[in-house]
Amino acid sequence: MINFILGMNTMGFIVAGLFFLRFWQKSRDILFAAFSAAFILFAFDQLSLALQVGASIGGVSFLFRLAGFALLIIAVFRKNLK
Repeated sequence: MINFILGMNTMGFIVAGLFFLRFWQKSRDILFAAFSAAFILFAFDQLSLALQVGASIGGVSFLFRLAGFALLIIAVFRKNLK
């Protein structure tokens, strides 16, 4: 059951990433590209959790989340500095 939920989360993050990618293609605003990349990283996070059978949460999963949130923070700061 948990793998089903993690799979649904993965699909949701991929859909959100593709949604922001479409906005980036229309506007060429770097903020949309950063949001798209961050959601794809979050999808990899959920996928890595689903593939870890019986393993503790951490390691690779933490790095995907860290990279995604760092990307979002940098993109928002860069957008507000202009």
